[in-house]
Amino acid sequence: MSWRRNQLRAFLVLAVILLITAATYRANAQPAPPADPTPAADTCADPSVEGACRNVPKALRLKLIAIPTILVSSVIGVCLPLLSRSVPALRPDRNLFVIVKAFASGVILATGYMHVLPDSFSNLTSPCLPRKPWADFSFTTFVAMLAALFTLMVDSLMLSFYNRRKGGNTSGRRTSGAVADHESPAHEHHWHSHGHGHGHGHAGGIVVADKPEDDEASQVQLRRNRVVVQVLEMGIVVHSVVIGLGMGASQNVCTIRPLVTAMCFHQLFEGMGLGGCILQAEYGAKMKAGLVFFFSTTTPFGIALGLALTKVYRENSPTALIVVGLLNAASAGLLHYMALVELLAADFMGPKLQSSVRLQLLCFLAVLLGAGGMSIMAKWA
Repeated sequence: MSWRRNQLRAFLVLAVILLITAATYRANAQPAPPADPTPAADTCADPSVEGACRNVPKALRLKLIAIPTILVSSVIGVCLPLLSRSVPALRPDRNLFVIVKAFASGVILATGYMHVLPDSFSNLTSPCLPRKPWADFSFTTFVAMLAALFTLMVDSLMLSFYNRRKGGNTSGRRTSGAVADHESPAHEHHWHSHGHGHGHGHAGGIVVADKPEDDEASQVQLRRNRVVVQVLEMGIVVHSVVIGLGMGASQNVCTIRPLVTAMCFHQLFEGMGLGGCILQAEYGAKMKAGLVFFFSTTTPFGIALGLALTKVYRENSPTALIVVGLLNAASAGLLHYMALVELLAADFMGPKLQSSVRLQLLCFLAVLLGAGGMSIMAKWA
């Protein structure tokens, strides 16, 4: 009797499974209601049909105004932290600098999440692209994930390269000649003064540091800061060229007018974040000038490139959507990694913030303000 009861239960379970499977198959097999072709057709139409917002002469004037305006905003933003050495309260060892850096890190984090990533989703899920494979797979998140992992790999390999090239002796006992860095005037001055203060009893002029472990840790941190600057600049440059290209190629006055103002604030705050990292990397004047130049000119260069390609570039063409979407996804993954791991986590888990709960809370508030401000700005840029 129990055997028959179990058999009946098994039969009922199997019947329920078959009914659920059949219902699911029927729901998926039903043809979708015919979509209205008009929206997709309008979206993918030639940009020459843009209604009252299309005004080529006025768009050209706005773009010519945007190039110097964004350039000046970028220069001011990235140079503000570099000029902060003259202000005692804004030196890297002061609490105010840590709070300002946290604000700038929040800006960079929101740039990746609220500006770059949504643009990639919009591009790669556009109705102008064929449904297969673009609608069947989340390419944006996949490429962003790969970019974050690639950034981790580059970060690790570059740091190893720096340590091997600069280190030489890894035993922890270094001489002044081995540790001095030709790109860091501050470090050269430090070792020069140390040599004068302690060099009177040493034969051959070799000066050994009093605390080699502390100096080794500071040198490793310096190299890490330099890797952060180079990788972060790469991600920002890619995003800046892409957004500048889109603005330069557009003839839509209704889009360009608010975008110019938003991009000025965007570059100002993003430049502050990058400038703080450049300051901590303690580069020489030439390297600082090169980093400032590349950051400041990439968006204006993108606008100029878009102006030159106005006749052939269509932002709704499949090729443009795919290329720009993939670049935005890669840039988003890079910015997410750099903001969370190299900037925020490194500072919040570091000894300075761990030793002060009050400073931690102030930095959290600064991060929220920076990320919140950039999130609001995402409405226009």
